[in-house]
Amino acid sequence: MTLEDAMALQPTWVGIWLNFLLAGAFVAPLLLLIWKSSCKAGIVTLLSSVIAAFCVQYMFNAMGYVKLLGLPHLVFWIPTVVFLIAQQSRGDMTIWPRRIIWLIMTVICISLAFDIVDVVRWVLGERAPLV
Repeated sequence: MTLEDAMALQPTWVGIWLNFLLAGAFVAPLLLLIWKSSCKAGIVTLLSSVIAAFCVQYMFNAMGYVKLLGLPHLVFWIPTVVFLIAQQSRGDMTIWPRRIIWLIMTVICISLAFDIVDVVRWVLGERAPLV
């Protein structure tokens, strides 16, 4: 079973959320590449999302579909959110890149809330595969 197969077996709302996550963490940062003032924010967000995705895939291959798969998001996205907060408050940042950054941060922070709960539950002993 692939990671995509395992995710497809989750409840419908999880699949819907994963589409929002894809849009917020991978597509929206591409928009930031349009403006010079937000280009760095777009690159950093894309890099952290891609690295986190590779780590999730690696962990899935090693451990299966377990709650610990949220750990790479915590490791890479928490510093990214801190960075994005600083970037959006820069004086040269225009309104549209600022709005896009807030959208990205909102999506990532919602995902982080799920990931924190999952990782804590894994640490506390819920280690059974989810599918």
